[in-house]
Amino acid sequence: MKRVIQRLILGSCLALTVGCSATGKTNTFILTADLPPNFAYAARANYVPAKGETCTVPGGRNTQIGFNVEEWRTEYKPDSEVELHRTVIGCPLVLNSIELNIYAKYGTDRGDFGSDFGKIAVRTHLDERDKGTFNAAGESEFYGQCQWLFRTSGSLRRIVKILDCKDTDAQGNLTRGHPFAAYTLDQLPGKTVRLKVKLADEERPYMKDTWVKVPGGWKRCMGDNFEDQYAFCYGNYKDFSTFRMPDGRDTCTIYPGCTENKEVTP
Repeated sequence: MKRVIQRLILGSCLALTVGCSATGKTNTFILTADLPPNFAYAARANYVPAKGETCTVPGGRNTQIGFNVEEWRTEYKPDSEVELHRTVIGCPLVLNSIELNIYAKYGTDRGDFGSDFGKIAVRTHLDERDKGTFNAAGESEFYGQCQWLFRTSGSLRRIVKILDCKDTDAQGNLTRGHPFAAYTLDQLPGKTVRLKVKLADEERPYMKDTWVKVPGGWKRCMGDNFEDQYAFCYGNYKDFSTFRMPDGRDTCTIYPGCTENKEVTP
């Protein structure tokens, strides 16, 4: 009789197209994100043998599930339905973590993007102070702030950008590390976890002593000559170089406005 009931419950779950175990408990949660324009995330859900299991999966095959890994450029979907329990080659597995890649495009060339990372940890037990919380609607949020770091690259001194993403609290105050959240397995069934990322208002140079702050932006130090790839200022705040923007403009002298301004404040 117990098996019949389990089958009926499982059939109901399938009919509702919601991930559900034979015990009737939802076996999935939704991972989603609120991101700035031209941003996307990719995720890899990692699974390990359930507590008490001694089985292994040869070569770790199918112990990772990817979301937006290849599609983030063209077919990005913010909502990902993540399983909590899976069985691979007869081995019961549970979700252990989700590795996040945060991508952002700043130009039209294929290489004009930056990326950084975040993480969600999933455990069978966590101290109350360490695990995320959910509101009455079953949603939990964790936060981050990303900032563009700019530099020049190559013989044309073309602007390239590096994405730097930090963890923040709900008020936007920077904390430690990269965007991070932690939950217990029993918190997640049927819930929604949302990553909320803001973009910093200002960009800053990737390397110190290579740009000089001026009214309206930054000027690039010349260095020894135009071919000097590092081009540190070393106290020379008079000799500057032009640079090329990602959109092709190649006579720029001030970043990011790409306008002339001769007044320099070291």
